Amino acid sequence: MNLHYNQDYTREQIVAVLQTIQDCVRESRFVISKNENRQENIDFINEYNLTSKKQKEILLKVETDDFCHTLQNTNLGFEHELLYVFCTQVMLFNFDGNEELIDIYTKFNIIDLKGGKRVVVISFHKRNKPIDYLFR
Repeated sequence: MNLHYNQDYTREQIVAVLQTIQDCVRESRFVISKNENRQENIDFINEYNLTSKKQKEILLKVETDDFCHTLQNTNLGFEHELLYVFCTQVMLFNFDGNEELIDIYTKFNIIDLKGGKRVVVISFHKRNKPIDYLFR
């Protein structure tokens, strides 16, 4: 178990966090990480042919009950950041044209900038490990 893993939140706190995340998504103040360390995100987006519009739709479907936990960012220089993990289920079509119910693992970083809040979606891929939901 990661020592930085935390489930000590009230529903109200997570409702507020999710509201902030989804406001940023609605207002296009977010980015999904697609760098060399995030190949899993790229593969997922490509496998299900997820357009920018579809990616946004998925992020706006995340619900309070999908919340799992937070993690303290362990990357050097970013230790002050809190990462919010949610796992939502969405029906998607794969390349064979078959519909699948997918558990989508999302990890969000809310960043305060002078111009307002922004969200970095660090993880956006199929769930690849067991998870515990806080409110289920």
